[in-house]
Amino acid sequence: MERREFLAVTGGVVMGATVRTTGGRAVGRSQTPTVGPQVFAQRIARAQDELKSRKLDLLVVEPSTNFQYFTGYNPGRSERLILLMIPASRAPVIVCPSFEVERIKRNTVISDARGWEEHENPWTLVGRAAGPSGVMGIEPTTSYQSYRRLARTLPGWRFEDGALVTERLRIIKSPEEIALIRQAIAATEASIAATFSQLAVGMTERDVAQLLSREMASRGSPGGGLVQFGPSSALPHGGPSAGQLTRETVVLIDAGSRVEGYTSDITRTIWFGDAPSDEFKKVYNIVHDAQTAAIENAKPGVTQCQQVDRAARKVITDAGYGQYFTHRLGHGMGMDGHEPPYMVEGNTTVLEPGIVFTDEPGIYQLGKFGVRIEDDCMMTANGVEVLSHRPAKL
Repeated sequence: MERREFLAVTGGVVMGATVRTTGGRAVGRSQTPTVGPQVFAQRIARAQDELKSRKLDLLVVEPSTNFQYFTGYNPGRSERLILLMIPASRAPVIVCPSFEVERIKRNTVISDARGWEEHENPWTLVGRAAGPSGVMGIEPTTSYQSYRRLARTLPGWRFEDGALVTERLRIIKSPEEIALIRQAIAATEASIAATFSQLAVGMTERDVAQLLSREMASRGSPGGGLVQFGPSSALPHGGPSAGQLTRETVVLIDAGSRVEGYTSDITRTIWFGDAPSDEFKKVYNIVHDAQTAAIENAKPGVTQCQQVDRAARKVITDAGYGQYFTHRLGHGMGMDGHEPPYMVEGNTTVLEPGIVFTDEPGIYQLGKFGVRIEDDCMMTANGVEVLSHRPAKL
């Protein structure tokens, strides 16, 4: 069977399906794969090439982000087994409860869905689909219980970590993925700006967080984020606290939203009041310079993730604030808000064209305030392209 035969052709490319509303409330998006069956065919083919190059015979994937990456749908996990099986040289199979077969066929691009009845042992069906022996890659979020059942069901198989396969495939974003990420970024930027414009004395962090989520939902890009006022902004992952917003203080919003499964991650820190303090301006501009250093020092096919972190960290350290930059510089981004590669000391992964990552230096002074500026970036053949719109220095 040729690869194209196992893909259920469900229609053309759909970029940004519309959300129908009833009485102003969203009633759901189509679960039809949004980037077209040909994209998923390419992903399966690339997975099979990776399996062969790593001398693996099979990759197994429970419902997860990776399941959605390969099939266009995430049915969710429960006590009933659903398992995607991608052989190196044969068509993929999904094993699922019999009553789920129709749902799986309608919402994924995998046409071979094999059902098991409620009184049957589903792992017997897995064993038949796998064959007697080989080397199996296990998707990294697979439950321990499922791993144990695989080991008992398939004694002739050897098991390896499948993370090298899935991470290699997902780390380089395709044009279709970049287009969806750009849409999520645009919705998030607009939502943050709209939220800032509605700030008022007396609002709580929770009030503003709810406002932010409503703004995102109104743009068809559901999401939310952290909202932190004043001293709370010095906690990298703080909030929501019970304090109310006052004038002449710092407001930090770290937000992300989704478009068709792809996310954004943006942080903006502002001064709410008439004029920012001199200290705030100084710290803000140091953080901005650190972000710039990371962007300007990253070269395609040359720069390691840890070197990008070092470039930004040096600026903050040289300014005397090194002890207040307490986290890595950034992380990869795509279907998961945080995914490989990570911009952190010790990560020697080289930045290649197509890698999307965040650049988010920060300075956090407990008891005073924190500043973080986070933008979404993509490595290209010519250097870093900032996909979001960087704020100006103060």
